[in-house]
Amino acid sequence: MENEYEVPSPHEHELEEEIERERDGLTQKIALMTAILATVGALISYQSGSAQNEAMFLKNESILKQAEASDQWAFYQAKSMKSHLDDATAALATNPEVKARFMADKAKQESEKIEIQAEATKLQAESRKLGEESESRLRPHERLALAMTFLQIAIALAAITVLTKRKWLLWGSVGSAAIGLVTAATAFF
Repeated sequence: MENEYEVPSPHEHELEEEIERERDGLTQKIALMTAILATVGALISYQSGSAQNEAMFLKNESILKQAEASDQWAFYQAKSMKSHLDDATAALATNPEVKARFMADKAKQESEKIEIQAEATKLQAESRKLGEESESRLRPHERLALAMTFLQIAIALAAITVLTKRKWLLWGSVGSAAIGLVTAATAFF
């Protein structure tokens, strides 16, 4: 049995080392890029969550104001019914003192209705304003979520690049990262 030993030439050995250095250099660059993208992604994710939380808080406040406005409108209806009852009772009353008392009560109900109506209208306007503000706060969340998706795709493509040693995938990763960063930068405009 004869053992065959392959003895690489110094030139072959140097070529293999150079290829290995190139791969290690590319791997290090991709690892650094991935770490930076993950850090930026964490910041974008935080901003996105913050915008969503603010929007939800404002929407809840809007709903609360609308409920208060509905309560005021119900109170307005009750005052209106009481005013109509006072009017009907005064019309049926034969005693002038009783009639005067119901007419005074009707006048009181009418003046209270005006105050209640003003309060209900004010609460509805506040609710509408809070709802609009909630919508405007939610818009950046949608853009930031899209940006985060592109950054995640970029990180995945970078990992595939390292595993397959296909440099052309790196361009897809860089392109996806660029789209994600631009989308995040324009989220608040």
